[in-house]
Amino acid sequence: MDSFPSNFKQASILAWSLCAIMFTTCIHGSDSKIHCNEKDKQILLNFKNGAIDLSGLLSTWSSQQDCCHWYGVVCHNFTSRVTQLNLPCSFINGYGYNNFIDKSHCLSGDIPISLLQMEFLEHLDLSNHDFLAMTYNSMNSPSCHNLSLGNLPYPCEKSSSLHYLDLSGNLNLLIHNLKWHSSASSLKYIDLSGIDLRTETNWVQLMAMLPSLSELYLVDCHLDNMSPSLHFANFTALEVLDLSVNAIHSEVPNWLFNLTCDISYIYLDNNLLRGELPKAMPNFQVLKYLILSNNDLNGPIPDCLGKLEHLTYLDFSSNLFSGPLPINIGNLSSLVAFKATSNYFTGVVSEKHFTNLSNLKFLFVESPDIIFDFDLHWIPPFQLDGVFLGPVGPKPPQWLCTQTSLKSLGFANSKFSFETGDKFWSFVSKIELLQLVGNSIDGDLSNVLLNSSFIQLSSNNLKGGLPRLSSSVRVFMVDNNSLSGSMVPLLCRNMDRRSNLEYLDMSNNKLSGGLTDCWTNWKSLLHISIGNNDLSGKIPPSMGLLKNLTSLHFHENNFSGGIPLSLQNCHSLLILNVRENRFSGSIPNWLPHKARALQLRSNQFAGTISPQICQMHSLTILDFADNRISGHIPSYINNITAMVVHVRSVIAIGYIFYIDDWNLIRIVDLSSNDLLGTMPAQMFSLTELHSLNLSHNQIVGKIPKEIGNMRELESLDLSRNQLSGEIPESMSNLSFLSYLNLSFNNLTGKISSGTQL
Repeated sequence: MDSFPSNFKQASILAWSLCAIMFTTCIHGSDSKIHCNEKDKQILLNFKNGAIDLSGLLSTWSSQQDCCHWYGVVCHNFTSRVTQLNLPCSFINGYGYNNFIDKSHCLSGDIPISLLQMEFLEHLDLSNHDFLAMTYNSMNSPSCHNLSLGNLPYPCEKSSSLHYLDLSGNLNLLIHNLKWHSSASSLKYIDLSGIDLRTETNWVQLMAMLPSLSELYLVDCHLDNMSPSLHFANFTALEVLDLSVNAIHSEVPNWLFNLTCDISYIYLDNNLLRGELPKAMPNFQVLKYLILSNNDLNGPIPDCLGKLEHLTYLDFSSNLFSGPLPINIGNLSSLVAFKATSNYFTGVVSEKHFTNLSNLKFLFVESPDIIFDFDLHWIPPFQLDGVFLGPVGPKPPQWLCTQTSLKSLGFANSKFSFETGDKFWSFVSKIELLQLVGNSIDGDLSNVLLNSSFIQLSSNNLKGGLPRLSSSVRVFMVDNNSLSGSMVPLLCRNMDRRSNLEYLDMSNNKLSGGLTDCWTNWKSLLHISIGNNDLSGKIPPSMGLLKNLTSLHFHENNFSGGIPLSLQNCHSLLILNVRENRFSGSIPNWLPHKARALQLRSNQFAGTISPQICQMHSLTILDFADNRISGHIPSYINNITAMVVHVRSVIAIGYIFYIDDWNLIRIVDLSSNDLLGTMPAQMFSLTELHSLNLSHNQIVGKIPKEIGNMRELESLDLSRNQLSGEIPESMSNLSFLSYLNLSFNNLTGKISSGTQL
């Protein structure tokens, strides 16, 4: 009897439950299936009808099928109501440098607000798609309209059970206000990262209305304020606040330090925050992460931080902080990572700062005026995974030899003197990531064998020949030094071993000689940059074996001859930069359609611009200036859609991740050639173009009035042609124009006035 419920009420409930189960089994059988609620099904079908699904992601969503079996849909086991919709899009395509946003298989179109208001929906993940707007529709109310265009139509509100909402990565989704979320008062998790929310100035007050909100991610949302005048924000459950990568330009607001909830994670990095930190933080007693890097914060580091005993990750990097580092940082026994690089700290840093940091794994401290003074016999209480220090010298700190688990090591603003065979190079051979940047290193590396996976030796005033690389090296950057001699020792030694090198940057040195023909064992290369050296000769055929090559930079050398057809085998090539050499022949038109930058300026290329060039839809830089190109500007130049529609993207190169710079600026430069004819009107549909230079040609005719459509244009040079007629009034629409040159033509009339004219 002890196994039975202790009272009659519980026994009755159990009995009725058993009867219900038995009855269900009799009706449906032991393998009965749940069936989708018809109301939920219609809302989902409405969502499908408004979506653009070129890849068939929603192909299983058929009105003839049970929606509980549709892709991404989860129903409750007993009620059969839809509780989860998991439809994230995996957008990274390729590998290495060729990792970029490819959303051709993702959904686009509209997100109906009815989806967020499904009665029992608790979890909604539509991250990384390419949705354009959030809309109301007839399923809400006849008076409802496009949410992305204006104010919230309050009659359309319906309460929902939504706990989890992830719309992050929809980079083109327009949301002008966040008032719609008031109908989802149960929300605990919100991620809108990557969505432009700059017009929503009251986001703090609106988000604080959600009583259960515990995690809020608004990364890269173009936010420019945190309501700095607000003293209190009624976040009652907030644990995670991530506002990194925005444009917030104010002091850190009082409401953040006055939070009454137990906030544990604060990310404010990569903003424009200014001012000093408060001297007391009484409400941060359970704080674990405080990330303030890449801002304009100044003043001293307050002593109160040394009392936050739960802190595990503290990052002040790249600010304007000054004064000494507090000694009581050493009391943070839970601290795992301490990062304080690129500031204006002064004073002495010694072993006293790290007395009780037995859990420390990452130590990054660097500032030009800081002085490291460690006891020569000090044995730290920690075993680091990564360390970055500066300035130190003439030798690295002795205690580094006690760090047997070290995976990354870096020094900056330091002066080192290494003799041939120095044990330092033997020590770093066991380290995966070696970063010596902006130092003064005296020593010859020509007999050194480097073994780390990631090696950055940029801007160190290195002299002598190139070092040798083991097959473990994947990234090798030795740019901005004074290395000289041939590339042969690096490329042609150890030919019996196949390299795993992916990223090679030896630009801005004094290397000489030819490229050699030893590229057979370097097939893993994705990026090559050897610009601004004294290299000469022709591109060898064996470079065509680099089939994974994505980026090729040969600029500012003395190379000659044509671009070999063997490079056609480099099917992943996105960037070809050979400017300022002595290359000749016709313009290479065999690059893949996804190519992003073609820089051929200041060479001896001849011939016409072929139609294939205009089929490179992703091209953002087209620079053929200062060559011998003739013929007409092709009218189909508007097929280069990247100059018509702006798309943001991300590139990854091995360990290196960054927003693709080639997509931040769009340039067409055909100046100083022998182009004839008129400017095609289609050229002026390149509405995302930032710079257009057609100067020093033989172009005739009028300036088309369509030029007023190029509203992003910042620089326009049509000088030294044979243009005639009046300057069109539409040019006054170019509100970003900062440079204009129309001289040495046959233009007449007056210049229209505008914001820039």
